[in-house]
Amino acid sequence: MAAYVVRRVLVAIVMLFVMAFTVFALFFATPGDPALTSCGKYCTPEKLEGVRQMLGYDKPTTYQYAEFVKGVFVGRDYPVNDAYREALIANGNERLIIHCDAPCLGYSQRQASTVNELIGDAAPATFSLSVAAFALWIVVGITLGIIAAVNKGKWLDRILVGLTLVVYALPVFFIGNFFLQYVSIKWQLFPYPRYAPITDGIGPWFIGLVLPAITLALFFMAAYVRFTRAFVLEAMSEDYIRTARAKGLPSRQVLVKHGLRAALTPLVTMAGLDFAVLLAGAVITESVFNYQGLGLLAVRANQDQDLPVLIGLVLVAGTAVIVANIIVDILYAYIDPRVRLRK
Repeated sequence: MAAYVVRRVLVAIVMLFVMAFTVFALFFATPGDPALTSCGKYCTPEKLEGVRQMLGYDKPTTYQYAEFVKGVFVGRDYPVNDAYREALIANGNERLIIHCDAPCLGYSQRQASTVNELIGDAAPATFSLSVAAFALWIVVGITLGIIAAVNKGKWLDRILVGLTLVVYALPVFFIGNFFLQYVSIKWQLFPYPRYAPITDGIGPWFIGLVLPAITLALFFMAAYVRFTRAFVLEAMSEDYIRTARAKGLPSRQVLVKHGLRAALTPLVTMAGLDFAVLLAGAVITESVFNYQGLGLLAVRANQDQDLPVLIGLVLVAGTAVIVANIIVDILYAYIDPRVRLRK
């Protein structure tokens, strides 16, 4: 098992470097001038050239990537653009050089802040929302899927499958706006959702997450009901299940001990990757409820063409997916020992 984990970690490290270079090349090696986004509102050709030299955008892409990697490991210093120097001085910050501690993901001249700080400020909201939605759709979705499978062909199975089809067809922004406009504002059945850090107390933190978490979880929940139902039915039709029944084992033991273990294997893979995608930013849900998370940060960075922030967010998202893959592979090998013997 240990050798299997080491192999997966080494592969993941290589994937991280390849992903970082690919992302960097896509943003900086494509046609266009990234210095334009940092030049400010009143940009002249002379000022643009100065910004390009100041930020190192006049250097080859390989040199810029090497500096970026260096910043990830040891940190990096960034000069403050003239367009934002006055704003910094007005806020009591007279530094002309901004130091970004390792692992440094870049510096946003447009927002006069390191990418680490921007992501660090937005990450708690996204992480809280992702964890709440994940727990909700896993518990409810898998439970309802098992119930539908056990009652295959009966009225309860048909109702659950029908409801999941309806929910799955509804857009996330529609569900979010319905909860916001009707459940919270018009009918006042629930307080207006506002994100509160967990340091403010469990109560405010939980109340602020309920409606956004349900909005985000419903789509995945509907899918997991159908997937769980299909996987359980497939597992229960295997020969070893019929053998267990022929031995006289109780139906509950056959389902829980033998059927669910086989059915959970593909669900683990799906759940890990879906959770990693959420950590990258639930864009639509955060936009509807105005949650200042990674999703809303990505939307605003895209509108402002803030390349350093976009690169940082893409790298964080890619890292989350790769780490989730490692965790999924380890859990997969734990659930099914044949996996680590084959790889």
